[in-house]
Amino acid sequence: MTTMDLRIVSTRARIAWALFDWANSAYATLIVTFVFSTYFALAVVGDPLRGQQLWGWAASASGLAVAILAPVLGAVTDAGGRRKPWLFGFTAVAAVGTALLWSSEPNPAFIVWVMVWYAIGNLGIEFGVVFANAMLPDLVPPSRIGRWSGWAWGLGYAGGIVSMVVALLAFVQADRPLFGLDKLAFEHIRAVAPLAALWLIVFTAPLFLFTPDRPATGGNLLQNFGAGLRQLRGTLALMRAHRNTARFLIANMITMDGLVTVFVVGGIFAAGAFGLSQTQVLMFGIVLNLTGGLGAAAFGWVDDRAGPKRTILIAMVGLFVTAAGAVAAPSATWFWIFGSALGLFVGPVQAAGRSMMARLAPPGHSTEFFGLFALSGKATAFLGPAAVATVTAATGSQRWGLSVLLLFFAVGGAVLWTVREPPRR
Repeated sequence: MTTMDLRIVSTRARIAWALFDWANSAYATLIVTFVFSTYFALAVVGDPLRGQQLWGWAASASGLAVAILAPVLGAVTDAGGRRKPWLFGFTAVAAVGTALLWSSEPNPAFIVWVMVWYAIGNLGIEFGVVFANAMLPDLVPPSRIGRWSGWAWGLGYAGGIVSMVVALLAFVQADRPLFGLDKLAFEHIRAVAPLAALWLIVFTAPLFLFTPDRPATGGNLLQNFGAGLRQLRGTLALMRAHRNTARFLIANMITMDGLVTVFVVGGIFAAGAFGLSQTQVLMFGIVLNLTGGLGAAAFGWVDDRAGPKRTILIAMVGLFVTAAGAVAAPSATWFWIFGSALGLFVGPVQAAGRSMMARLAPPGHSTEFFGLFALSGKATAFLGPAAVATVTAATGSQRWGLSVLLLFFAVGGAVLWTVREPPRR
């Protein structure tokens, strides 16, 4: 397998790679969690309970597709060498799917339309993350993987804040939204879809321009596909010899079930359980991204000094406590307190997880292993939203529905406890 010489990787190239987290942040904040999801539940569906269920099912469908295909495409990419062409293709898919959400009117007739394009956009985003994450070990020395992963996540949260401020001032809360958008048709809310798509295109561009890619191996797509499948079969067959890595992937799988649940239905829960308006949900999103960015950047140093496992475990304890407080909050004020604090621990779990996978992945197999990492994050990611949807429907309570995420955090932390810290290289 071909790898890159770290001596030729400039700081500009690393910053351009880190900007990918900034680029997809608008999608995560404006579409998945805080703005469009709330619009879908309250205006398109017209019922926050049913909206929470349907949004969860759409996320589950795209997550299942990523889980099935990510390891295969990761192995094929490792066989072919280059990652940027795949990243470009899936970024285009994400941008198109997201932009088309603009045409969803506040009418139940558009429920299927929204769910389809949301699932497609989410598919493109998640595959892009696989290929971008796999570039990290080729760009950064092992001793600095933790801090660069943390800084990138911090940039992502900062991008989420800036994108939400832009959406708030230009569209959502503006007396006269840009481009003369019609508030009665919710155009000022739907505008976040093309904004997120444009944000992704503009801020992904530096990665394609300045970040080097591994050289191609010379095989054609069909040859690389065959070689990738053989490599993947060999890797899966050898997982018994990599039981430590397998346990980490299982721990990540369970933990991500809980985090995906927070991202997918968090905004809908805030609006339905505490009566937060669209503007208030957006303001809460800004605060959550601020605390998330601070946590990711600060814990990056902890990662390089204490190791990714300890970093994740500390963050997961914080996640459990703050999530429990947010779900059981007796008032909107307490929800704001616990929900804002939760952000401090979301970023470190994700950033340190990426760091640990980069340390565990064998040289020359990083995309394949990050494909397995994506599989672990998506294989059962549909279970979290599906469990929320099921419990919400059975109990008629958004609180009981969202409380299932606590179980995912507790079990994920218990499994991670058994994982050995990867040796420093």
